[in-house]
Amino acid sequence: MSTVKVVIVPGNGLGDVEGSSWYPWLRRTLKKGNIDCVLRNMPDPVKARESIWLPFMKNQLNCDENTIIVGHSSGAEAAMRFAERFPVLGLILVSACVTDLGDPQEAESGYYNRPWEWESIKKNTNWIVQFGSKDDPLIDFGEQKQVAEGTKSEFHQFDNKGHFNQQDTFPEIVKVIKDKLRN
Repeated sequence: MSTVKVVIVPGNGLGDVEGSSWYPWLRRTLKKGNIDCVLRNMPDPVKARESIWLPFMKNQLNCDENTIIVGHSSGAEAAMRFAERFPVLGLILVSACVTDLGDPQEAESGYYNRPWEWESIKKNTNWIVQFGSKDDPLIDFGEQKQVAEGTKSEFHQFDNKGHFNQQDTFPEIVKVIKDKLRN
């Protein structure tokens, strides 16, 4: 069996992911635990277009059947669309949604112009874990619940984490990854 790796796919609007949110902390923490973790600046970081991000995930980040994709916000939608087409070990979705929420820039990304292929996503993953917060100011909680229903994810719900972008650690993700790799 090949070595498992974790790939962090950030939300849109970020230039330098090394200084953003909990991403660098997660990479450092996983590496200390001898888990390979990839965090790279994404091309087209503002619009996060599917036509650019998915090939980058496949060809540059080398996401494959031994990869756990941690997708945050737009990165969660990229992770789901990736898993519609390609097998991955698992998905961790943070602040995921199903529509462009009426935002023209989000609509330009290309993720929301067709129905979600929930059955393909489930077939191409061994497991899906989701984190959502009821007080997320950007993603309606109803949208997050739709993702949970469609993917049949293990849904961790919070009341006070917002968009999960104001924290510099995320120990719950580390616990999920370690637990999944143990089983």
